[in-house]
Amino acid sequence: MNFLGLPDYVSDATQFLESLKRSKPSLEAEQRAGRALLWDRPQDREFLRQAQAARVPQKPYVYQTEPSLQ
Repeated sequence: MNFLGLPDYVSDATQFLESLKRSKPSLEAEQRAGRALLWDRPQDREFLRQAQAARVPQKPYVYQTEPSLQ
């Protein structure tokens, strides 16, 4: 309850997520394992440096074709 004496509002989405977590307590651990599998990987700093150095600057209007040399 808040200071006005009204019950605290809980959205339908929040209620669903809370009931899902109660019914499947291992859900959060499974989500963390999935994230570690796909995203939490060590980065090769040398490769990132080389990729940044090899970038070609983009032209201001990318759809502009080069004028033909005739």
